[in-house]
Amino acid sequence: MPANTTTDPEAHGAADARTGPSASTASAHPAAPAAPTAAPAAATAVPAAPAEAVTPLMRGVAVLRQLTLAGGTLSPSALERATGLARSTVDRITATLSRMGYVRLDGRDVVLTPRLMELGNAYLAALRLPALLGARADALADDLDESVSLAVGDRDGIRFIHQATRRRAMSLSFRIGDLLPAERTAPGALFAMEWTDEDWRRWHERRSADPEDRNFPAVPPRSPGPDDFEERSAQAGREDWSLDDQLIEPGLVAVSAPVRNPADGRIACVASVVSHTSRHSAHDLRTTLLPRLRETVAAMERDLREAPPPAPAPPPSGLATWTATSKQELGRDFIESLARGLTVLTAFDEGRTALTLTEVAKATGLARATARRALITYEHLGLVSQSRDTRTFTLTPRVLSLGFPPLSRASLSGIAQPHLEDLAAHVHETTSLAVLTPSGEEIQYTARATTSRIMSVDITVGARLPARATSLGQALLTGHGYALVDEELEQGVRSIAVPVRDRAGRAVAATNIALHAARHTREECVENLLPALLRTAHHLEEDLHTASRFTRVALT
Repeated sequence: MPANTTTDPEAHGAADARTGPSASTASAHPAAPAAPTAAPAAATAVPAAPAEAVTPLMRGVAVLRQLTLAGGTLSPSALERATGLARSTVDRITATLSRMGYVRLDGRDVVLTPRLMELGNAYLAALRLPALLGARADALADDLDESVSLAVGDRDGIRFIHQATRRRAMSLSFRIGDLLPAERTAPGALFAMEWTDEDWRRWHERRSADPEDRNFPAVPPRSPGPDDFEERSAQAGREDWSLDDQLIEPGLVAVSAPVRNPADGRIACVASVVSHTSRHSAHDLRTTLLPRLRETVAAMERDLREAPPPAPAPPPSGLATWTATSKQELGRDFIESLARGLTVLTAFDEGRTALTLTEVAKATGLARATARRALITYEHLGLVSQSRDTRTFTLTPRVLSLGFPPLSRASLSGIAQPHLEDLAAHVHETTSLAVLTPSGEEIQYTARATTSRIMSVDITVGARLPARATSLGQALLTGHGYALVDEELEQGVRSIAVPVRDRAGRAVAATNIALHAARHTREECVENLLPALLRTAHHLEEDLHTASRFTRVALT
């Protein structure tokens, strides 16, 4: 990277992206309201990119981060302005990301897809904390009827790795992967207890350069006033807990306690109970909720001590064949170095927390030199850290900045909609998704896609029908391969449905094709429509399984 200056805690890629022969200058593209803007120049110089860093990979990361900041959707022209890249470069990057299944090209927009969450999943799986402690956090949230979160430190900020939220009119909007400034949170004061002098210097520089926290989009701008963060961190060190008394915004309060790593006693994560002042005062949090939180934290630390070693998950496979085929089909629009570089992040998983260069190359099937350059790039971008003692690499919490926050709130209907639209366009019939109601006697339509026909099946989203009279209901109730209903619900309506299963194999929804009986016989429905329907259900299940590995996907 040139000697650009920035205070954006995650802006390395955006600044680096503007270098190279195919990048355009930032001044040629004034910022537009529809796109997030680059961080303002400040006194903190960002180090130049190493000579061996992979420029296309840095640019791809910059595009993913801008899409994340925008909530998951931007037009190519907005990406061009936000990254400073030439339009042709943006088009090649998005074509490659689309081929990988990480974005969808939807008309004039580029849209993040659930498959991108496999990068964040790699970090969370390698970390193990959500899998080991998430159930304890969920149980505490149910017991207290309050939101509970787990967070890790990310330089001079904190990043959420688990959220157990309550559904209320006054709800909390923080998401897994959101980055918050340490000084405006209760967990931040606890993490700061372990900061070095260099960490504190970096924090002071960031606070001076960005006094209103404009580079932390997950929180509202800071109001002017004195900052007692160092004093609060010292108090947290004495008491081993911390309080957020409306630091982020009026009405929001939280109490936090550290969960320590049994191996070295350092903070592994921080557990927090979050509420608002209409339910609990800061005094209530300290006297009523803190004891319950500490009991849960003690149980969490016991779980960490007693956790068995993880069983390594199977590494990714077939990369070399896939990239060669993609390059042959897309030509110069497919950027192999970007695809290979992103795959390096998926080498990490449960049981593969810290990897040597040789292990990364073996897990991905990449040449050692290719894996090395990708790791050098990621270390520069803050996505990977290297232990100088063991020569191993680990993922950092910053990997969650690649699409995870907006995608972590995905619903099943939102995940299904593009798949239904593709299916409807392919078979030229109406497609739908439905779930069983709590009674199990009815289905409720949650998504649908139509096609251009004079006569088509028209059932609106939200409609409820008797489960046993519909193919969707029968597919859910029986769990068989498919269900075909012939004019049972209404004369002339024929439909075929298949179940959609979650990670545990349970049928949680069903998808169907509905049509007029004159257009396809029963046999033709099975022979001609069922294969396409099964493929759609398979692709939908892949997205659902990726999205729900560490988040809760709402069915309705």
